[in-house]
Amino acid sequence: MDDAGEIHRGFGGLRRGGSSNAFSRSSHRADEHDDEEALRWAALERLPTRDRARTAVLDHFPGRDDGVRAVDVGRLAPGERAALLRRVASVADDHGRFLARFKERVDRVGIELPTIEVRYENLCVEAEAYVGSRGLPTILHTYANVLEGMANSLHITPNRKQKISVLHNVSGTIKPHRMTLLLGPPGAGKTTLLLALAGTLPSSLEMSGKITYNGHTMDEFVPRRSAAYVSQNDLHIGELTVRETVNFSAKCQGSGHRFDLLMELSRREKEANIKPDPEIDVYLKAAATGEQKAEVVTNHILKILGLDMCADTIVGNNMLRGISGGQKKRVTTAEMLVTPGRALFMDEISTGLDSSTTFQIVNSIRQTIHILGGTAVISLLQPAPETYELFDDIILLSDGQVVYNGPREHVLGFFESVGFKCPERKGVADFLQEVTSRKDQRQYWIHSDETYRYVAVKNFAEAFQSFHVGQAIRSELSVPFDKSRSHPAALKTSKYGASMKELLKANINREMLLMRRNSFVYIFKATQLTLMAIITMTVFLRTNMHHDSITNGGIYMGALFFGIVMIMFNGLAEVGLTVAKLPVFFKQRDLLFFPAWTYSLPSWIIKTPLSLLNASIWVFITYYVIGFDPNVERLFRQFLLLLVMSETASGLFRFIAGLARNQIVANTIGSFFLLICMLTGGFVLSRENVKKWWIWGYWISPLMYAQNAISVNEFLGDSWNKTIPGFKEPLGRLVLESRGMFTEAKWYWIGVGALLGYVLLFNALYTICLTFLKPFDSNQQTISEETMKIKQANLTGEILEETLGGNNNTATLDTADESNGESTANNTTVNSCPSKKGMILPFTPLSLTFEDIRYSVDMPEEVKAQGVKEDRLELLKGISGSFRPGVLTALMGVSGAGKTTLMDVLAGRKTSGYVEGNITISGYPKKQETFARVSGYCEQNDIHSPNVTVYESLAFSAWLRLPADVDSSTRKMFIDEVMELVELSPLKDSLVGLPGVTGLSTEQRKRLTIAVELVANPSIIFMDEPTSGLDARAAAIVMRTIRNTVDTGRTVVCTIHQPSIDIFESFDETTHWQLTMSADTFNN
Repeated sequence: MDDAGEIHRGFGGLRRGGSSNAFSRSSHRADEHDDEEALRWAALERLPTRDRARTAVLDHFPGRDDGVRAVDVGRLAPGERAALLRRVASVADDHGRFLARFKERVDRVGIELPTIEVRYENLCVEAEAYVGSRGLPTILHTYANVLEGMANSLHITPNRKQKISVLHNVSGTIKPHRMTLLLGPPGAGKTTLLLALAGTLPSSLEMSGKITYNGHTMDEFVPRRSAAYVSQNDLHIGELTVRETVNFSAKCQGSGHRFDLLMELSRREKEANIKPDPEIDVYLKAAATGEQKAEVVTNHILKILGLDMCADTIVGNNMLRGISGGQKKRVTTAEMLVTPGRALFMDEISTGLDSSTTFQIVNSIRQTIHILGGTAVISLLQPAPETYELFDDIILLSDGQVVYNGPREHVLGFFESVGFKCPERKGVADFLQEVTSRKDQRQYWIHSDETYRYVAVKNFAEAFQSFHVGQAIRSELSVPFDKSRSHPAALKTSKYGASMKELLKANINREMLLMRRNSFVYIFKATQLTLMAIITMTVFLRTNMHHDSITNGGIYMGALFFGIVMIMFNGLAEVGLTVAKLPVFFKQRDLLFFPAWTYSLPSWIIKTPLSLLNASIWVFITYYVIGFDPNVERLFRQFLLLLVMSETASGLFRFIAGLARNQIVANTIGSFFLLICMLTGGFVLSRENVKKWWIWGYWISPLMYAQNAISVNEFLGDSWNKTIPGFKEPLGRLVLESRGMFTEAKWYWIGVGALLGYVLLFNALYTICLTFLKPFDSNQQTISEETMKIKQANLTGEILEETLGGNNNTATLDTADESNGESTANNTTVNSCPSKKGMILPFTPLSLTFEDIRYSVDMPEEVKAQGVKEDRLELLKGISGSFRPGVLTALMGVSGAGKTTLMDVLAGRKTSGYVEGNITISGYPKKQETFARVSGYCEQNDIHSPNVTVYESLAFSAWLRLPADVDSSTRKMFIDEVMELVELSPLKDSLVGLPGVTGLSTEQRKRLTIAVELVANPSIIFMDEPTSGLDARAAAIVMRTIRNTVDTGRTVVCTIHQPSIDIFESFDETTHWQLTMSADTFNN
């Protein structure tokens, strides 16, 4: 214990308010310093293992002769903790070197890190969907669905939904220490496979087959905590910063096995008398113990993903400007990388990222997987060749079947064995995406002496089973995994990663933070209530109201009723605030971040002071001015009642929001419930006037208990304890009886008790809704008839003829025998969709010239606080250039270089900041009101109305934006032409839906964004990352569309991040931008 005392006395070596390099080691290594450090380590080694695992040896403060100090990393003051975070962040700067040093330390004492091998055998996933327009959520279809559902459950009528095979009899293995790339065209089943392997497959999908982790089936452990699934949809709370978002995830997911590993490591090193690497030691202890452990992991992941530069910037959303789309995608990745899961399933993590950033991220993940023995399956749409080379294994999916699953080195050999070869200048990943496509396969046929015939996906899958890689997988799957080889820490058996106390604390802190960020809403509500209270005082002024008749008593009762209604209306804002956060909640709930009650409880408890404020504003402003009973006890009784009523209203509308899970539905139900409460509350209709079949509504109405309680409190007071001529009872009782109110004093406490019961009931029901209900509309599946035919043909390999573009010309989709010939990639690409040199509607070609463009914003206050003296932050610095008709220009640069900022400035979309420079349109000064009519802008965020079809979206855009002299038939022909150009014709009757929930996929939504602008017939079009989120073939379709648009004489400017060779060669000119915040043009 003396040694322990010596160690703990060393805590005094840390001083609050130290400099940022408080833990840095002096370059002078005097003998005294070495002796002192040796003594500290010797004392540390004599500590019990648990204390030793929490104690790190750190250098003294610079400029102080304090020597080396031993520090308990779990008991640091805030300033000391900040200094420790800066120290460990510098330790992990070189990710690969850091991992190698850690692995060397672990290997030195013979500790084996946990690994996971995932196997899936005969995996089949099926979905039920309506085919064609039957799946659209019209009023008629909604009622028909309800009736059909009832009839189906009673086995009266058959189910009209058709079963669709999403995954068909797929098998394979995913090994630790290896990076696996998942490729496949849209609709191939990549997301479904990742969801199934991660254990997060929706219950609406029917799964059969077997999935095991280290030989254990998924009911033997908790797969959602043993693995981490990164969704392709970026769902985040826009008001939180990047650091706060990732840190919250780290707190919820916990440290996993890190503390147990540290304990075992400390024990073995103590037994072997091994002195650990000091820097690695301090990092591991800081990441596994103490309050800063989540921050340590968060800072490390942000550094790896390049998010440290925007760590303190809010994420943002559709209505709140925040980080870029590529940065938001990295936040989604970071949110799951902080988890301790040993298996990673990552879905399209490169959307919106440039090739360089994607390479760096994948390389960092690769280092982690290879060195620490992790398991990773990553789905990418357009991986660059250098990124593709980082992977060890390839899984190629097409139409729900595995075409190839094995080492990357053998994939080209497999396809050459079946007659297809990747051209020299073609990226292998792009080749793999296209070789199974009906429209793109023919260009890769290598047997010039044989007649080409389309090879269906089914034939590829059968050929792979005969290939030596497929045979090896079958042989491996035939031998069960030895469960005894599974590391005890590999699979998680606890449902949540932290204690309930820690999860509750994390949610409380986040809710308080969100309240501060949304303070405007609450200030506005309080101001609104104050103004209404002042207006109410003038209406019910005491000088015009007396306590001398039943009529005047009725007016006072009206004032009481109005106060209750205002308090209840004030709670209606909870509907919008609650529904807005539900998508993020459902994502985090399904990933087992926390149980529902730890989320609902803070939203109730923390907002209680707001109810206190609302009741105080109303009561203390209006009570004496209106002229209620002057007894101060009755004033505070009214205050208590309105306080409880405010809590009841908030709980009620939170429950309605949790039940409806949709803004429109929740507002409808909330307004209806509010109306029913008012009608049955006892004032609008007295108890005697309520019909017998509605009397139950009277007894369950919260407003009834509030009205009776507040009326009893007022009219049994001294001001109303007087008789009037012709009556023996006091005036107050007469007023109560005239309105059908109860006259016993106990009804005040009955009302308060009933409202308290409703507060508990509504918040309990809200918690139940959050626990058991799924996201709204998540089960509405629909598929077009054309897509259904294509899927069936791909499964069977049959010859298919399909009507394209909605016209009467039938085109055979490359299924019959065709002569091969020497067709180039370009020819095949063009032939798959007819190129058009003009469009139906005329337009005027325009050029755009800009000179010395500068754009700056006010310097953020947090930056000024760090000593920066400039008042403005310049984002664009003297940009000059021109965009010409008929020329397709690419803006290239890494994420954050200023590409989108320049396009926003040129398009006139910047409403804040300071813009300098000259912009001319065909030689004339730009006028925004005119320019808006001749230009189009495709944002990187695909925002559409979710409740209309693809055709309706385009028709609405064309109707509003095309000139009035365009007749309806011409407009319809133009819309059909645009749909054919972007290959949306088969989806014309499909519902747009919500991203990640229903409707169109990411790449289909991207094409719709472009089509919405094209139907406006603009002369100049800006496109912000039109190919992000698309696979190689879809990107080629989009670029072909853009190329055709340019060929009509339009001016088109695109920002691109990950161009393949084919995409890059589609452009005529490129403009490259330097890194973040400068945006100086050095090549145009």
